Amino acid sequence: MEFEDTMYDSFDQAEQQAMKAFELYENGKIQNAIKEIDKALEINPANSAWHFNKALALDAAGRFDDAIHEFEIALQLNPDDTEILNSLAVDYTRLGLYDLAIQTFEQIESIDPDFEPSYCNRIITYTEMNMHELAEKMFYIAQQINPDCALCFYNIGNSLFVRQQYKKAVFCWQKTAQLEPTHPQINFRIAQAYWMDGDISNARKYFLAELKKNPADKDVLLDFGIFLMQNGHIEQAQEKFNRMLELDGDCASAHFYLGEIAFNERNYTKAVELFRLAIEGNPALQGPRYRLALCLLADNLPQKALPYLASELQLEPENPSVLLSMASIFLQFNELDFATKCLIKTLELDNSNAEAFYYLGCVNILKGQLNIAKEFLLSAVKFNPKHKAALVELAHLYLKIGNAHFANEKIKQAIDCGKNTFTFRKFRYHIFFARLAQTLKHCLTRFK
Repeated sequence: MEFEDTMYDSFDQAEQQAMKAFELYENGKIQNAIKEIDKALEINPANSAWHFNKALALDAAGRFDDAIHEFEIALQLNPDDTEILNSLAVDYTRLGLYDLAIQTFEQIESIDPDFEPSYCNRIITYTEMNMHELAEKMFYIAQQINPDCALCFYNIGNSLFVRQQYKKAVFCWQKTAQLEPTHPQINFRIAQAYWMDGDISNARKYFLAELKKNPADKDVLLDFGIFLMQNGHIEQAQEKFNRMLELDGDCASAHFYLGEIAFNERNYTKAVELFRLAIEGNPALQGPRYRLALCLLADNLPQKALPYLASELQLEPENPSVLLSMASIFLQFNELDFATKCLIKTLELDNSNAEAFYYLGCVNILKGQLNIAKEFLLSAVKFNPKHKAALVELAHLYLKIGNAHFANEKIKQAIDCGKNTFTFRKFRYHIFFARLAQTLKHCLTRFK
């Protein structure tokens, strides 16, 4: 009897700890909640609901791998629980395990075809897989079950936004706001869609609406600051970035964009200081090292600038214009390997980038690999038939390899792209005499 009393006391204690964990979770004290639920699970590890609650707390802490482990334990104890399966599928999506996510959603559908969240959340999975037709199919199925699901409209809005259908995205997100006014960052998303659609007035209106609800949201402050910068409201943008620093004195993004403002005002001393603070705040942030290099180049300090560019390249930037700028600088200082890496990365992002092909042509000319250079330059002209610099380099190259006819053809195309400058005319004289020499040589060969 004493053993039974002890056992019941232990289970009662576990229940109390589980309740305490729930209260801590509700109050946002996630780490403490995890500790309490662990104590409950030490006493009763066979409680599926507690494993599920622990997984939710781990989700809130951003520990998705650990959350998946707990969901899977909960599922072993309760195999047909659609809530557990749905949460597990969502976490599979978060980690890019799309096949597992779809498989899990389909398992839910086989258990309960009317379980609407399995269709609603599948919209996100298919959107991330770039399978937007299937995302729309899930949306319409979910609508038949629950036409007033705010999350469905939000999720399909993301799909439309990715496809640059900004007006439709706005409609869906406004529907979300109507059905669920407290939906996180909904005015922010509407603002972003209006911004991308070029509707500056409405974008500003919704940015302000979001900040009115959440004045300390750094994501909103950052995007609104960039928005204001782009539209020439520099002082207002500075105010937003400084507000971010009030909330977080080490905020790398705020330092970076304040540095951008100083850089654009040619206050390079201040810009250098701010870019260095950005790197200290977040060593993995893309952009500050590139800008630091430009500041040092403006001060005619290339030997100090180039290491910053090399460091920026290690962060694998994904902005083609930045990569091309870096390539041109490396090329200027004969750093051909670094230039090539920038250009190859550019073509991985945009395989029809004429400028990247042009610079690769220049790199290979400098390496003396003329045939390879020719192919790159021809690709540049293929994707931009009016690329004057590529046409001129091709003309030079053809002249160098003894093909005056093609050289003449390319320089004529270059002249057609713009003014018939003195340099072009002088170059045409070189081509004329080269072609004359080739003709005379051919005639003499025949005479012999």
